[in-house]
Amino acid sequence: MARTAAPTTPDLRAGPPAARTGPPAGALAAALAAVLLVSLLCGTALGAAGIGWPQVLRHLGAGLTGGTIRPDETAAYTIVWELRFPRAVLAAVVGAGLSAIGVAVQALVRNALADPFVLGISSGAAVGANAVLLFGALAALGVWALSVSAFASALAAMALVYAAARTAHGLTPMRLVLTGTALYYGFSAVTTLMVFTADRGEAARSAMMWLLGSLSGAGWGSVPIAALAVAGALVHLWCSAGRLNALAMGDETAAALGVDPGRLRRELFVVAAAATGAVVAVSGAIGFVGLMVPHATRMLVGADHRRVLAVAPLLGAVLLVWVDLLSRVLLAPVELPVGVITAVIGVPCFVLLMRRRGYTFGGGA
Repeated sequence: MARTAAPTTPDLRAGPPAARTGPPAGALAAALAAVLLVSLLCGTALGAAGIGWPQVLRHLGAGLTGGTIRPDETAAYTIVWELRFPRAVLAAVVGAGLSAIGVAVQALVRNALADPFVLGISSGAAVGANAVLLFGALAALGVWALSVSAFASALAAMALVYAAARTAHGLTPMRLVLTGTALYYGFSAVTTLMVFTADRGEAARSAMMWLLGSLSGAGWGSVPIAALAVAGALVHLWCSAGRLNALAMGDETAAALGVDPGRLRRELFVVAAAATGAVVAVSGAIGFVGLMVPHATRMLVGADHRRVLAVAPLLGAVLLVWVDLLSRVLLAPVELPVGVITAVIGVPCFVLLMRRRGYTFGGGA
């Protein structure tokens, strides 16, 4: 009598079949890390005020090692170390965070068109940010007022979305998308009302710049909180990459492989919402990075989340450093909103990606 072979359990570490294609993710990540370092140097050296490369490198060395500078170099040192370099670093942190969160949200709602803002968190943060910019709320906190208010309102929006979307069966992708979209429009209406009822002038212009994404107020004080939030999200997502691979195959398959889809969605929701709130609080709502970079990464390395999460944050960091540099120099001394440039770049790239034969948007559509 013939014996039937025992069924094999798929290896979550291997990821979906599509993940087995593409160049080595480790080599690509190493190359992107080198490109990121060069990009940070370019973002620091280039700008409206012409500062030579030797002087830039000397000031960076002094800032990193606590060295001394000559009295006549104080102005150049301030531009390099206090303005440009922290801004370039923050751009890299925000780009990495938006890209990683985009990967997480697309897995969370199983929707290839999802991005970090689909949960309504960014529009909730906008309410708190505009309360500071337009009406001077939390003025006692000084330079921290904008970030604290935006992050607090983002967390409040997260709690509201969770309460509205949760059912007895947990969080479902469709309810999350619909709830987040509905609350996005609600928060956007509140923000628009605040802009219209506030005094015109510089405050309204600052509010609009923030709504379109801007790193103009970046400083060293803005970097640590955002960097810690992004680093924490990356560590959690990396440790959950195998479960994300299982979730991408469908809830039934994930459950058969020992993954609880409901619990994983709750984890992803909290991680994505908290990281989005921290990032948006320091940069405003920068669109298209979290939507475009995950797709571009899958096109390069396949759909395995371990490979995607190794490459996407670095790719997003490089992209946003150069986008922020363009926002400063294209119409200098006037500064463009970062979100405008990401949209100008993202829209044609996304259309070309849709037209690419054989690409299936992460296996979904």
